[in-house]
Amino acid sequence: MELIATLTAGLTPQIVLAFVLAGAAIGVLAGLFGVGGGAISVPVFFEAFRIMGITDEIAMPMGVGTSLAMIAPTAILSARQHAAKGTVDMAVIRAWILPVLAGVILGSLIAKGAAPVVFQAVFVVVAGTLSVKMLLGSTNWKLRDTMPGRVGTSLYGIVVGLISTLMGIGGGAVSNLILTLNGKDVREAVSTSAGVGVIIAVPGALGYMVVGWGREGLPPDALGFVSVLALLLTLPTALLMTRFGVGLAHALPQKILGRFFGCFLAIVSIRFLLEIIT
Repeated sequence: MELIATLTAGLTPQIVLAFVLAGAAIGVLAGLFGVGGGAISVPVFFEAFRIMGITDEIAMPMGVGTSLAMIAPTAILSARQHAAKGTVDMAVIRAWILPVLAGVILGSLIAKGAAPVVFQAVFVVVAGTLSVKMLLGSTNWKLRDTMPGRVGTSLYGIVVGLISTLMGIGGGAVSNLILTLNGKDVREAVSTSAGVGVIIAVPGALGYMVVGWGREGLPPDALGFVSVLALLLTLPTALLMTRFGVGLAHALPQKILGRFFGCFLAIVSIRFLLEIIT
């Protein structure tokens, strides 16, 4: 009993409810947009950890690391569901495996000594750009009609892995942007992005466990920069809602749903921007 009390110190019914609801939202987004839901889980985890008395220097990277660990199983389930519908571009997945892993490793190394403002700034810039794209409409934003050659595609992969690891997302939001800018159909981009999430979230979560191992100020349940308690509270509803999200992705207009997600990203970006400047 004493061990349980130690592990759950700081948890309140409000925090538990926030974790459960965040898990449900992550699951829907994983299936609906091909994203891992880090735009929801990172700010929820960050604020919850702060309320539990964890310092910002630990709360921010632990929010990111826990988000990646949360995304891994939902990304696998989402990718399998989309692949079953035949809309995953496996050529892109194969071309991005090694470059994305390189970006994930680089992001994990940066995370080891980075200040909280680094994570927040990356989140503001990338999430803010994505929100503008979604709110203004994605169909008019295009750089070219096809993906670039091997070098250009590899550079894209490194960028996806690096930014996603620093933001604590599954890469779907970033890869979605890149794929649609390079001529991919929105539905195909969503499905392929779900597959990208798998090759980011798994090594990314492991990287945060390693670089955070033994850090002072970690809560008793933490494995490096990953909170086991947060995972246990968010994972069940996330897995439950992923199938629902996949069904919506293949049935409802993406434009309207994308704009709702764009509004959320804008709100989160403003939240972290205020955190930086105040």
